[in-house]
Amino acid sequence: MVSRIHQVEQHRSRIQGIEAMTLVSNHHFPRHSHDQLGIGVIAFGAQRSWSGVGAVNASAGDVIMVNPGEVHDGAPLDGNPRGWRMIYIDPALVVREVEEEIAGQVEIVHPVARDRLLAAHFARLFGCLIASQSDRLAAEENLLRSLVYVFGQHGMARPSSSGPSPCVARAVQRLDSAPDTSVSLAELAALSGVSRFQLLRGFAREIGITPHAYLVQRRVRLARQLLADGQTPAQAALLAGYADQSHMTRAFVRQLGVTPGRYRAAIA
Repeated sequence: MVSRIHQVEQHRSRIQGIEAMTLVSNHHFPRHSHDQLGIGVIAFGAQRSWSGVGAVNASAGDVIMVNPGEVHDGAPLDGNPRGWRMIYIDPALVVREVEEEIAGQVEIVHPVARDRLLAAHFARLFGCLIASQSDRLAAEENLLRSLVYVFGQHGMARPSSSGPSPCVARAVQRLDSAPDTSVSLAELAALSGVSRFQLLRGFAREIGITPHAYLVQRRVRLARQLLADGQTPAQAALLAGYADQSHMTRAFVRQLGVTPGRYRAAIA
C-alpha cells in the first residue's frame, strides 16, 4: 500500500489578487475548478489530468495551465509523488494587465506545454511574489511579461458560447445562489423541468461534474472567500453550510490541497 504524501506551502504573495503555492503530493485531486487563472510548473515526477481537450500528461519541466472555471483533475503517474509550484491569478487582475496589449477576451488552449521560456518567466515571477525583500516593480514587470507571453503563445480568442442548456442552467443558478443550503436532486429536477436522471446526465455532460460535486466545490469557493475576508475557519464552516469545521477542512484539502487554517494565515 502506497503511503499518503501531501505537503503544501501556501505562500504570502506580494501582489494582491495572486496566490502562490508549492506542493509535493501523491494526492488525487477530484474534478474541480478554480475562480482564477492557474499557471504552474512541474518540478519533479509526473501527473495525469483530465481537461477540456481530454486526458493529458505533464512531467518535470512542463508548464500546466487552467482557465478560470475550467473543470479539471490531477493524479500522480504510477502513484509516485510529484512536486509543482502554482500561481492563481484573479481574472479581474488578468484583464487589467493585458487589456492594453491584447484585444478582446482570450483563454488558454494548452493545458500542458513544454515551453522553456514560459517556465523561465514563471520562475522569475514566482520568486518575486514570495521573496520577502523583492522589489514590487520587478514583480509587476514579470507578471505583465508572463501574461502577455502565455496568451500570445498558448491562448486564443475566447469563442462565443451559448452556455449550458436551460434546464442545466437553472440547476446551476440554484446551486450558485445558495451553496450554503442543502438541496435534493428531486428539487433541482423539478426546478429544471426534467426527470432526476435527465438532469444528472445532462449536468455531468455539460458541466463536467455531477450536481453534488458542483455543490461541494461551490461551498469550498464560498469558504475560501470567507477566509480571505477574515472569517475564522469555524465561522467560515458555519456560513458556508458545513455541518462542522472538520467537514469543511476535509473538503478544502481535497479540492485545494491546503488546510483552511494555512490558507487564511497566508492570505490574511
